[in-house]
Amino acid sequence: MNTPAAARIARSWTISGIAILAVGALSVWAAPERTGGSPHRVTASTAGIPSRSFEFHYRVDVPVPPAGSHRLRIWVPLPYENSRSQSVSDLRINAPVHYEIGRDRRFNDRYAYFDLNSAQIQEPFRIELVFHVKRLEDRVPLHPLPDAPARTEAVDSFLQPDRLVPIDGEIGDLSREQTQGTSQPLEKARRIYDYVIASMHYDHAGTGWGRGDAVWACNAKHGNCTDFHSLFIGMARAAGIPARFEIGFPLPTSATSGTIPGYHCWAEFWADGIGWIPIDASEAWQDPTKKDYFFGAIDANRVMFSLGRDLEVSPKPAAGSLNYLVYPYAELDGKPSTDLKHEFSFRDDMVSGQMSAGNAQ
Repeated sequence: MNTPAAARIARSWTISGIAILAVGALSVWAAPERTGGSPHRVTASTAGIPSRSFEFHYRVDVPVPPAGSHRLRIWVPLPYENSRSQSVSDLRINAPVHYEIGRDRRFNDRYAYFDLNSAQIQEPFRIELVFHVKRLEDRVPLHPLPDAPARTEAVDSFLQPDRLVPIDGEIGDLSREQTQGTSQPLEKARRIYDYVIASMHYDHAGTGWGRGDAVWACNAKHGNCTDFHSLFIGMARAAGIPARFEIGFPLPTSATSGTIPGYHCWAEFWADGIGWIPIDASEAWQDPTKKDYFFGAIDANRVMFSLGRDLEVSPKPAAGSLNYLVYPYAELDGKPSTDLKHEFSFRDDMVSGQMSAGNAQ
């Protein structure tokens, strides 16, 4: 891994002062099987499933670090390339500085790592990811399947608490209260899902929201998608149901290109005889007509970047494990830095002279 002195700014600059040089184009490789279940690649056999194909741009603008600083480290997430419903191709990383590719061993999350001598950064520069996505609707029948994946230790690892998602205390008490009288995991999960939607409301008021703190969400009863799904995951795990967190970006259904203001996350839970089942409680809250749909399905209008919480990236940040990774994370001289700017945009593919778009149901 590079030392700060070994990471050098490219010597060739364009007239704009910012050379966006392709240090290396990253090809998507065959990854190990997705944690806790077999991959469902996008192939011809998926014909008829609602889908969306698009190009995605992820931009990070890095300013000149303050005078007197020494080391700037940046972790930029890469799209999740091996999932049931997502295929990523033609990934290119354009940057005028050296980077290396890392992978979280537990979740298979990928990221580009930049380790820079900040004193050598004389001008602002940009890091850009460009890639193509084929996204399928992920809809799982809520009944036993003849080819259901087997439950494994990897699946059961999602029964364990996360730093901000405990399974004891008030989360455990609430889970027992809401699932009392049933022993069926599918019914337990539905009761928890219904409770989260009924008790929470979606807004960005005040502070504390957005961290995915299940106890905070339990008490505040509002927040964004991370808060909705952290509460669901904590309660599900407390009820003995493996559950996991996924995060990426939403695509509008009313546009075929444009910028994306922020991230979106959702969750999955495990049921023996079926496998992983997706849910999107915050989308169901915002559109009650799709409440039943989003228990067992998520639409194609999204792209996934990472799986799981408390990510152990390497080299390890001074702050320790990352709560989740969807925006770039940076540290300047060992302290979190919020000076980076980011922008996300997409463009649907052209199909027979028209732009392609996914269907929600």
